[in-house]
Amino acid sequence: MSDIILKIEKLNKHYKDKKRDIHILNDLDFEINKGEFVSVLGKSGSGKTTFLNMIGMLDRPDSGDVYYAGQNVSKAHSSKIDLLRNEMLGFIFQFHYLLPEFSALENVMLPGLIGKKKNREEVKKRAAELLVEMQLGDRLDHKPTELSGGEKQRVAIARAMINEPKIILADEPTGNLDEETSEVIHNLLRKICREKNQTIIVVTHSTELANITDKRYHLTKGKLELVTD
Repeated sequence: MSDIILKIEKLNKHYKDKKRDIHILNDLDFEINKGEFVSVLGKSGSGKTTFLNMIGMLDRPDSGDVYYAGQNVSKAHSSKIDLLRNEMLGFIFQFHYLLPEFSALENVMLPGLIGKKKNREEVKKRAAELLVEMQLGDRLDHKPTELSGGEKQRVAIARAMINEPKIILADEPTGNLDEETSEVIHNLLRKICREKNQTIIVVTHSTELANITDKRYHLTKGKLELVTD
């Protein structure tokens, strides 16, 4: 049985400005196995976030196919996409996007309550366990304004994990943090990958983060190139 959890074939995405047609992704191919930790590097404007949006089902490609566990999601109905995204993916962003009126615990619970498939108390228990794993057991009732930058990002990581996603997608997860705090987050992501066999794709400018991943890719001219040195 194949361990490939995500496969992309001939993915294309264009954008138009006033003067020209910009080809962001160009017949891009990619695949990742369960439990791998993969990084994507590239210059600003190279299309890294566009790539992440495609595999995160936040945007649709102009052409090409995206397969999750063998299922083609590229042309699925929007309602099906919403369901798949919530069930299969966890998202971590450069800016944590925690809701300021909610506590750390409530922020982590939110994705678990969507769809109402789980009992609220079960979601609450799972959220608390994740925050303890993030070494935030004493911060459950704290609002985002009462947390440091690193603590907020650890809350965001716990939120990404609440639905036990097949893949965690991280867009510059330490781009807004200092060097010491970034190292903590880097090590935490690697620990999650190793101990939970969690598949992680991270888009980053950080060579320090990229260097601890299993595979590094460079996005250039709309294609991903495996970095081998």
